[in-house]
Parts: sequence; C-alpha cells; structure tokens
Amino acid sequence: MLRIKLVRSPIGNTKKNRAIVQALGLRKLQQVVEREDTPGVRGMIRKVRHMVEVEEVAETPAEQPAKGKNKKKIQEDSNEPA
Repeated sequence: MLRIKLVRSPIGNTKKNRAIVQALGLRKLQQVVEREDTPGVRGMIRKVRHMVEVEEVAETPAEQPAKGKNKKKIQEDSNEPA
C-alpha cells in the first residue's frame, strides 16, 4: 500500500497533471489517500511527484485475507452423521 499526500496545489499545472491528481483521489491540500501499489499508480505518482509525498505502508491485518476460515466450516460439516 502507498500513502499519498497532496502537498502542493495543482493550480498552475497542466490540465493533465490536475486530472492525474484527481484520479489519485486527492481533492484538497494535505489530504491523504491510500492506494494499492500497482505500476499504474506508480506511473501517476511519477508524473505529479512535485506535488505529492509518498510513503510505503504495510497492509494491516484487517486488510489481509483471512486464512483457514473456510477450513473450520468444512471440518464442522464433516463431523455430522450421514
């Protein structure tokens, strides 16, 4: 995950750069958004790197998929008499 913060105003930049900032989900100065670390997002950040600060953050346990959740249900079902 990437934490992106808008630190400089897009006013005075090209229309394309303003559109990129908006596509990243940034609307106001000092606003922070978190985006998946994908090549597309990295490319957008690179185009507007003079207006944003980027920080890599580890995924929280709540965001990671639960492992073994279905396994318990299968075990419960297999204990029932046929």
